Amino acid sequence: MDKPVGCTSHDIVNAIRRKFRLQKVGHGGTLDPNATGLLVLLLGKGTKLSDQVMGGDKTYTGVIRLGVVTSSQDCDGELLEENPWEHITREQVEAGMKVLTGDLFQTPPMVSAVKVGGIPLYKLARKGQEIERKKRFVHVYRFVITEWQPPLVYFEVISTKGTYVRTLAHDMGAALGCGASLDALRRTHSGSFDVQDAMPFEDVLSLTLAQLNQRVLLYAQFAMRV
Repeated sequence: MDKPVGCTSHDIVNAIRRKFRLQKVGHGGTLDPNATGLLVLLLGKGTKLSDQVMGGDKTYTGVIRLGVVTSSQDCDGELLEENPWEHITREQVEAGMKVLTGDLFQTPPMVSAVKVGGIPLYKLARKGQEIERKKRFVHVYRFVITEWQPPLVYFEVISTKGTYVRTLAHDMGAALGCGASLDALRRTHSGSFDVQDAMPFEDVLSLTLAQLNQRVLLYAQFAMRV
């Protein structure tokens, strides 16, 4: 489905479970509340395919705002800094993106679902706690500007699973010295799945169970895609 802005992936799963009275519903990769786009839903025994679905490379488009630093590295967080950005050139941003392309070790943000000692980091962040996080190895195939409207930078990212795009924005801003945060994010591809084939959330909720079943990929069909 095509996830709307403002709700969590867990909200989507719960709504689908209630609407169609399904015991098992999952998803193939979390999207932050502020993010939109492709969310692969897993129904019934399909929930066992979670690792396979999440394992594919991801493509995102989005908007970075220069000069702003927030607690969550995106527009949902508390404003921590506002800095001058007018001196930053497109060439400097492109150079910063190039540095963040290839093999990287990322530190997950505190406002994330990563668990430490069984506790999601975002729950600790709500209490004002910040703890040491283990860095994650990721690979960014592509990180480029698609439109230059400073302080807004429109971009595309292609990366492996587990890459925090808002951390790419934050780290780039830190390197530039002005700071940056993620204003908007949209997932367009996940593995072999394309958001153009996805149905808006509201439209999914308007389906009957029989209509929903017509959109479900069976295991054999899924195996052919991966």
